[in-house]
Formats: sequence, structure tokens, C-alpha cells
Amino acid sequence: MKLPFVFVSLLLAMVAHAANPILLWPKGAPGETGTIAAECDTTKPDGRMVAGKRVIRLGNVSQPTITVYAPPADKNTGAAVLVCPGGGYNILAFDLEGTEVCEWLNSIGVTGVLLKYRVPKRQGDEKHLLPLADAQRAMRLIRSRAKEWKINPQRIGVLGFSAGGHLTANLSNNHNEKAYDPVDDADKLSARPDFALPIYPAYLVEKKQLDKLASDMKVTSNTPPTFLVQTEDDGIHVENVLFYYLALKQAKVPAELHVYPKGGHGYALRPSDQTVTTWPKRAEEWMRGLGLLSATTDPR
Repeated sequence: MKLPFVFVSLLLAMVAHAANPILLWPKGAPGETGTIAAECDTTKPDGRMVAGKRVIRLGNVSQPTITVYAPPADKNTGAAVLVCPGGGYNILAFDLEGTEVCEWLNSIGVTGVLLKYRVPKRQGDEKHLLPLADAQRAMRLIRSRAKEWKINPQRIGVLGFSAGGHLTANLSNNHNEKAYDPVDDADKLSARPDFALPIYPAYLVEKKQLDKLASDMKVTSNTPPTFLVQTEDDGIHVENVLFYYLALKQAKVPAELHVYPKGGHGYALRPSDQTVTTWPKRAEEWMRGLGLLSATTDPR
């Protein structure tokens, strides 16, 4: 059974404290034709569960938004992370790889900003430029409202899973690519993340040549510090993180790579008996090592 998104929104409001969603494109998203079906939860009654729990699989997104999840004031470090759920650029695993991740970030004093980007993939968008435009716009909006949201504009990262992991890496390497025409003053600001966490990312290597980085992964010395996680038995292929890490190393970009023997794909933060589900603790340690989790005054 497909649930209309208005009902899904009510469910999410019950499990997470967040501000109201903010439209990325108040006058309409660039490149939209208005031919997509209504946004809804596409999960069927017999849909695959993760750690014994249902997953919201949000489909038909044509109005991208960000939703800000703020940590308690006494825990706020000033750091923020744009969260990109995965779903093969077909749907968004909106709770599993979205709201639950924002709640975890809040627990370590980080503002979570949940990105609802456009899915499914539009015909002809072979380079996923529409999701990239949404992610660029989201980063710029966050920086434009950093003071209001009590965020340090030099501590804004991005974290994504699977296809959202690809979007995380895409934004990391193509933040200067012109994916849309400027809308307002926010678009004068940088879309570069200050740090990035692609978790079990997809599409970072060529589909038929797994030891070759995908053409859109233009890693340079300006690619942000990166934390990578994947398992050897991931059907998306562990080569995604292996060869991306090697490219980062060659470009002298600070990076940390965690490869686990088992765990598959699509586990996010939900616990299991596989050690890969301890990755959030490793990520917290990595962020702490970068100095992101100590409270600071906005440097502006």
C-alpha cells in the first residue's frame, strides 16, 4: 500500500523533532516538467525490512526540500551535516538513511539537515545533474542561514548512503560545476562541503571496469576530507571505496577508509551482529579528530 506523503510527514514528526521543510526552489525546481506522479511512500506491505523495522521508500519527488534537525542548545558544536538518503536515484530511504541519521547527528551535537532531492532519475539525466543541483543549492542555503541556525559556516559537511553516497562524492568534487542558474543571493556562496562521509557509496567506479574511477569523480586537492565505509560482500562492489580512497590519497586529501568483511548493503545505523554497524562510532571519532565536535564561535 502506498501512503500519501502528508501522512508520512505526520509519522516522521512523531519520531523526530525538526523544523518545517524548506523548499529549495520557491519558484520551482529547474528542469522540472510537471509530468511526475504524486509524491508518496512506495513501500509495499511485504517490502524488505531492515533490522526488523519498516523502511519509508519515498518516491516521485519533484519539490526538493531541506529539513533542519537541531541538537539541544547545550550540546550544539556548531557543526552541521547535509544528509542524503539513498535509493538508487529511484526512491529515498527517508527514515532509514534520513531522519534516523539526523537524530544520531543531534546526539553528538551536530545539526542534521535532511535533503529530499529529486527522484526517480529523469530521462536524459545520465550524470545525475538534477540531484547535484539540489545538493549544491542546499549547501548554499545552509551557509546563507548559518547564523540563524547557530551553525559554523566553516563546519558544514555532507553524508550520504548508496546513491546518496554517490551524491555526496559528486558534490565533493563538482561543487563548482554550474548545475543551475543562480536564484538569489544564497547562490553567491560556496557549495563546497567542509568534510564528506560517503557510506556504502554507489557509482564511484565504472560499471564494467571496477578498477577505474567514474568520469564524474574529479578528485583534486580541493576535495574535502573524506570518511568511507563499505563491506567486502556489498553487492554494489567494495571497489567503489577502494579506488576512490586511492584517488584521494594521490591528491593528498585527508581520508579514512573502513572496509568490513560482512554486512551487505543498506544497513544505515540500524544495529546488527555485524561489526560494520559500529561505523557511526568510528565516524564520530573521525569528526572529533578533525576538531568538528568542539563548540566554537561562528568565525564570521
